[in-house]
Amino acid sequence: MQTIPDITDNETWIIRTTLRERYNQEVELQLADSEIRLRPSDRELSACPVWYWQWDGCHFVIFKTGDKNYRCQFFYKPYRQYGTGVYEYTDITECAVSLLQAQADFEAKERGDI
Repeated sequence: MQTIPDITDNETWIIRTTLRERYNQEVELQLADSEIRLRPSDRELSACPVWYWQWDGCHFVIFKTGDKNYRCQFFYKPYRQYGTGVYEYTDITECAVSLLQAQADFEAKERGDI
């Protein structure tokens, strides 16, 4: 099992700043741990630190999967999980912005705007 580095204050600051810019207010950002397969072929789960927040009935998660490696998803129900189409990011800002944009696009499609 691979050891993943802890979340840094700088990474958290980047996410908080991105959320503040998106929603024009502070969003409660929670830190947690999750166990995921780092590669599809892995039999063992690896513990990864995560950032989690909720907005307007949608849940968001960014997984830290290595030193400067991140995965993300959003979901409304556990069985309705969505991503950005990118398996893994090497830049936390790009990961957070792409996640928020993917969710905004999903919402717009659901409303029939696009």
